[in-house]
Amino acid sequence: MKRARPCLMLAACSAWVFTLACGGGSSHKTNPIAPSGQNVASIMVDSGPNGNYANGLFVSVTVCVPSSSTCQTVPNVLVDTGSSGLRILSSALTVSLPQQKGANGSVAECLPFISGFTWGPVQTADIQIASEVASSVPLQVISETTFPVPSSCKSNGSSMDTVQTLGANGLLGVGLAAPDCGSLCAETGASNPGLYYNCTSSGCTVSAQAVAQQVQNPVTMFASDNNGVIVELPAVSAPAPSLNGSLVFGIGTQSNNGLNGATVYTVDHFGNISTNYKGQPLNGFIDSGSNGLFFNDSSIPQCTQATGFYCPASTLNLSATNKGTNNASGTVNFSIANAETLFQGNNFVFNDLGGPGSDFDWGLPFFFGRNVFVAIEGKNTSGGLGPYWAY
Repeated sequence: MKRARPCLMLAACSAWVFTLACGGGSSHKTNPIAPSGQNVASIMVDSGPNGNYANGLFVSVTVCVPSSSTCQTVPNVLVDTGSSGLRILSSALTVSLPQQKGANGSVAECLPFISGFTWGPVQTADIQIASEVASSVPLQVISETTFPVPSSCKSNGSSMDTVQTLGANGLLGVGLAAPDCGSLCAETGASNPGLYYNCTSSGCTVSAQAVAQQVQNPVTMFASDNNGVIVELPAVSAPAPSLNGSLVFGIGTQSNNGLNGATVYTVDHFGNISTNYKGQPLNGFIDSGSNGLFFNDSSIPQCTQATGFYCPASTLNLSATNKGTNNASGTVNFSIANAETLFQGNNFVFNDLGGPGSDFDWGLPFFFGRNVFVAIEGKNTSGGLGPYWAY
């Protein structure tokens, strides 16, 4: 499972380290779900391509050779509001995409995650989701065979280059940032975080990469409805095998994507809001790519078998308060159940799964019964200038 979390700054360097987990349900108003429209893609929470993914949110993405009719629809792509950019496993691709070239070779990227890294060439494709199309988008093809993985990338931990290790056929990053790194990756010298590489026959070395040539959030490259997304999922009252919802593109651009009274929470330079849990202020972020709620509470027993999750003796009813940099605030009620008990059945949708984490990661259970808005940095919306979360 992927655990996703941004590691670098918005605008300056917005690459996000991923975190998968499962988190608690809360009491709140249930919002309507857009059933259809040219800006609406169907999404599903289910067990994923391996048949064992807890709280994985998936969508199908069509990838085309630029300016051609040579296309392929890739299913089981994880929807991730905690990162930016499309990443597809090479094993899931049947179309051959053009390689992006740098000044001194072919461009590749190493993206670090909490649980490992993705490595592979940066290529270019036309991307279609629902009826929205983005042309000539840089994306990462996850592969360790096109170019050997450099040692500097391997230092990030385990490779997630297969459907078994990634748990999906790819990642669709529709987070707060436009490029996946930003201006720091365009610089030379020690300030460059080392995500991008130029590769030749003699190997791959860290290289500066212009912002426009970095892996891009494809939503920003749509002709319209390009200022953000809404993740819409129904409420969950008990474990279930699967759950259907909608991914809506645009905020305030059409009749089906207005804020409708949602509260806007603006974020800091790192994409965080403030989450106060039991009197402790934490960096909070809202991440559909995390399969649970992750936060630190030493009073909650951790699982011995389902490592990385909490296993209280009975379900806990808890709360935390979110606050944006605009001082908007609100309390979120949630529950944490015993993960090992939850995993004993044939269900894969849980509203009360959680685990330990240093920040407060509002993972997929937070999305159940909410319309969660993700406004992209620098984009004008009906709720003001992004970046912000709203719900």
